Amino acid sequence: MPRADRPAPSLCPRPRSRPIWPRFALLAGLGAGALALTALHGFAQSHALMINASPSLPHWAIWLEKDAAPARGTIVLFAPPPSELLTAHFGKKPQPFGKHVLGMPGDVVTRQGRTFAINGEIVATAKPKSRKGEVLALGPTGTIPAGCYYVGTDHPDSFDSRYAAIGWICADRILGVGRPIL
Repeated sequence: MPRADRPAPSLCPRPRSRPIWPRFALLAGLGAGALALTALHGFAQSHALMINASPSLPHWAIWLEKDAAPARGTIVLFAPPPSELLTAHFGKKPQPFGKHVLGMPGDVVTRQGRTFAINGEIVATAKPKSRKGEVLALGPTGTIPAGCYYVGTDHPDSFDSRYAAIGWICADRILGVGRPIL
């Protein structure tokens, strides 16, 4: 017989109260994860990491900001206009090009021989032939239209606005502004 000073064991154990913090931590973690994924998706819609395989720019990794506006001296990444010359050198689906913005809308591009100037300052000299021997037609001159840019680099083999196959790059071809990271 049980002793009187001890309570008799219960046949139904008393329910323990569970701490609420593990449930709260789980819900908070799930909520934070959902918010992070949403923010990451939004960030991915306006940014990208681009790898540069061309020697015309010294940077091999470029951070693309799709919503940034081009400015003189910045790097723009763009879809090159289709042409037979472009296909011959870069294939049917060429990767985006990256070049510096050398001329802005309203600037005046002039040419003397094969040397191009923007607002009187020399920016490039065009080669007469490609490395495969094709004749390279010269790019446009005159006032750069609204929404368009003269793009190029100082590399002598840069395929840029000095050639008709590239010409001025307008807003509908621009993917965004690049920031060199490596």
